[in-house]
Amino acid sequence: MTIRSIAAPASSASKPRPMLAHDHSQCISTALARAEQLCADSGARLTPLRHRVLELIWASHKPLGAYDLLDQLAREGHKPAPPTIYRTLDFLLEHRLIHRLASLNAFLGCSHPGDAHAGYFLICQACGTTEEVADTAGIQRAIREATAAAGFAVQQGTLELSGLCQQCRDD
Repeated sequence: MTIRSIAAPASSASKPRPMLAHDHSQCISTALARAEQLCADSGARLTPLRHRVLELIWASHKPLGAYDLLDQLAREGHKPAPPTIYRTLDFLLEHRLIHRLASLNAFLGCSHPGDAHAGYFLICQACGTTEEVADTAGIQRAIREATAAAGFAVQQGTLELSGLCQQCRDD
């Protein structure tokens, strides 16, 4: 199973967990370049605000809520209203550039943007670390079989599993 690590949310009471070793600036620039290309290919406008919000989401490497984004933009001198941020997040979701974690009411960058896929996330209840499961063939097959047997057609799916990460279990 392949997992992409996302750091703990800002509200986590525990100490933040270290990220998996990677070049942080490279992953941000790769995500933004991919988003720019996907938007150009589809004729969608990645406005400066949409670009900046996506950049903030990727730069944080943790799930961020709409008001977290508003606060960061305000510190930079921008004054977008909440509806503007929500429209921006809706655009990023619609173009599959980010995921929304309902249980956290927060957003994080999609590790394979533009691809039609369900999001599968492991959320540590102790430290808040959130990991996106990337190798999902077995999960998808089980869901497809279960929904077909029920005569149910899935329109959109996100699976959030809460528990304890290895490091918290070892602590």
